[in-house]
Amino acid sequence: MSKKAGKRKAGHDSATIAVNRKARFEYFIEERMEAGLVLHGWEVKSLRAGRINLTEAYVLLRNGEAYLIGCNIPPLPTASTHVNPDPTRTRKLLLHRSELAKLVGATEQRGYTIVPLDMHWSRGNAKVGIGLAKGKKQHDKRADKKERDWQREKSRLLKHQA
Repeated sequence: MSKKAGKRKAGHDSATIAVNRKARFEYFIEERMEAGLVLHGWEVKSLRAGRINLTEAYVLLRNGEAYLIGCNIPPLPTASTHVNPDPTRTRKLLLHRSELAKLVGATEQRGYTIVPLDMHWSRGNAKVGIGLAKGKKQHDKRADKKERDWQREKSRLLKHQA
């Protein structure tokens, strides 16, 4: 076992930057994809520091291209003085043409929406996990919460029996 592996906490994924937990609560995720992201240098530094908020973000398809809108990446206090950072600027997503075509078809014809699920590092590049999603109704959300509570209670009971 290497020193690095020994220091890492169990279940901790160092490649994950942020997770949009609200997306899984609000939507049924039908299909997952990974997209690259066009970033400025100060944004990459902020991501390395873990400063990002994906909860209000969504993906918009415009002119055959995908854009991440509403993602908040606040600048570090040590950001350069000659750069005027905009934390909520629209960022372009990098996808293959076939993936874009699939997303356009699903959103226009079948009523799906595209939500960012998480942001992570892949070989040194920031990637966004996006999901093709269908909105949940209120009763679906209640059923999910009830199921989650039951699973938690069941594991608690089994833990005390053993």
